[in-house]
Order: sequence, then C-alpha cells, then structure tokens
Amino acid sequence: MKIERRPSTLFYPCPVVLVTSVDEKGTPNIVTLGWAGVVCSDPPTIGLGIRPNRHSYGLIEQSKEFVVNIPSLSILKETDYCGRVSGRDHNKFEETKLTPEPALKVKAPLIKECPVNLECVLQQTVKVGSHNLFLGRIVAVHVEQALLDANGHIDYAKAKPFVYNQGEYWGVNVKLDVS
Repeated sequence: MKIERRPSTLFYPCPVVLVTSVDEKGTPNIVTLGWAGVVCSDPPTIGLGIRPNRHSYGLIEQSKEFVVNIPSLSILKETDYCGRVSGRDHNKFEETKLTPEPALKVKAPLIKECPVNLECVLQQTVKVGSHNLFLGRIVAVHVEQALLDANGHIDYAKAKPFVYNQGEYWGVNVKLDVS
C-alpha cells in the first residue's frame, strides 16, 4: 500500500558532482552538488540546481562558465567537504589537496582526481524558487583513458561513481542483468 506525502524532493538517486568555477581574478572554487543532470542531448546540455546564496552561484553567473567534474569513491571525503564549507571562507583546492588542471575551452579548472570532466558554457538561468537552474552547454569532455572499455565506453565498475540519497551517499558500480 502506498501513502500520499506532501510534495517534496524525494527524487533519487541524485548524481554527485563537483562543479568548479572561477572569480574575476581567476581564483578557483569547488562546490558539491547533488542536483545535476543531463537535460538535452543535442546540443549536449547539463542542468545544475544551485541556491543563489551559494558562493559558486555568483561565480558561475558572472563568468558564464563552469566544469562539471564527476568524482569517484576514492575522493568521497573531499567531495563531502566541498559541500559543507563555503569558498568565500575556504580554499577548497588547498584544503582537500585536490589538483586543479587547465581546461581547454573555459577558465574554470578540471579536477585531476575526477575521472570525467565536462567543460560547460552557461546558456540560460531559469529562476525556479529556492534554487535556480543553470543550463550549461557541454563544450569539451575529458575522460580518464583507463576507464574505457574496448568499445570506448566507460566501465562504471572502474569509475566507481556514487549518488546522494536523502542525506546519504550510496555507491553505484554494479551492472544489473535484466535479461
């Protein structure tokens, strides 16, 4: 038997991403987001739900670009930390020892420890409510070669991605057989 609940964000799983951006001086920042996803395949577009009071919100709004970095379980603690402290008061790259790498098409850096990085240019901001939706067109993709199988697809068992479910992190690296 199902019960009716009031409208809420009971959607799951939510992919966890580390989004990098820069200020006008080129100082990089990292924010952890659980509200991110593909919203269009042609052109390839990512959507990010971010509260306007977040430091990264202003950086993305000003620079009109960002990088979506997909972390693996090996940097779970660093990922969690980047979501708990503000870049207004902390240099998250220094404090987590994550490594910034130059991007090809945007000023925001890639995170070396993340096996997949998506460089994005802001196309539109949709005012929604407590969060606004940034729509970013993907202009470059970087994938750690060691993750690719013989067909050039990502082997998710090697990538070890994780998701955020109602305040908890969960691993998702097992392929399920539906045949």
